[in-house]
Amino acid sequence: MKNRHPLLDQQVELDISGKVAAIRGKLIEFGQDILVLHTGLQFIYVPLIHLQQLRLSNHKYDPFEVPELPFEAYNETVSYRKILMNAKGMFSELYITGNQSIHGYVTTVMNDYFVFYSPIYHTVMVSLHHLKYLIPYNPDVTPYKLTPEQFPLRPSPVTLSRTFDQQLRKLMGEFVVLDLGENSNKTGVLKAIDQSMLELSTASGASVFLHFDHVKTVHLP
Repeated sequence: MKNRHPLLDQQVELDISGKVAAIRGKLIEFGQDILVLHTGLQFIYVPLIHLQQLRLSNHKYDPFEVPELPFEAYNETVSYRKILMNAKGMFSELYITGNQSIHGYVTTVMNDYFVFYSPIYHTVMVSLHHLKYLIPYNPDVTPYKLTPEQFPLRPSPVTLSRTFDQQLRKLMGEFVVLDLGENSNKTGVLKAIDQSMLELSTASGASVFLHFDHVKTVHLP
């Protein structure tokens, strides 16, 4: 049974963790673990784990027609995992950390992470717990206007494990970039994983220790 939220079909504002500016739009769907907004230009899918506040907007909006949902029918119950599965192969924008968005395609969905292929970062493994929002683009839009020949979908260069923890362990000894390289101390050789702590050897040779729960993404440079 669909969750009928009292603000459904209303213009709302929401605050999400890690993003300073509020996101505004019409609340289209409210599922058990994800909500959907339409801004008048695009759909935004926001996992509820990062929703800090949802409120009715006081801003004035010109009326607009909401197009057909890109992933699911309106009479279906929306869910985070279902959205990711349906988004595979569709050009999308992800917001994960800092001030950066990344663009590309969801290629694989595992137990607690998914694989995203980007023309800039290539194969990125993203923890399901750290995706702030996903914006699907129109089917006729490609990243940076690249042709399919310039930006083909490619399989992951590493064998994928079922969980994010297992995947990180598989990369021990490899040169990795964590959290899209937003911090220079998150780029280096993954030396060890001891219980919930990762040891990374940085460019200076110093060891940096990070808690597993705070690792948002990992990719090979």
